[in-house]
Amino acid sequence: MQDNPLILQSIITCPDCGHREMEIMPTDACRFFYHCKGCGAQLKPKPGDCCVFCSYGTAPCPPVQASRGC
Repeated sequence: MQDNPLILQSIITCPDCGHREMEIMPTDACRFFYHCKGCGAQLKPKPGDCCVFCSYGTAPCPPVQASRGC
């Protein structure tokens, strides 16, 4: 049984322009692409990461949190 609830919100920071945006993460899937609302850049995960939240967010995606027992 998991003691800590999953974090469902993450702030994505664009590596191109620095724009920050709060987003709600899906609980059952990874998000592969994200369009920055500041500059329009299309973000994709860094090598080794499953999604944009794991690469650019303040919290990893819920599937990764669950697998880590976070």
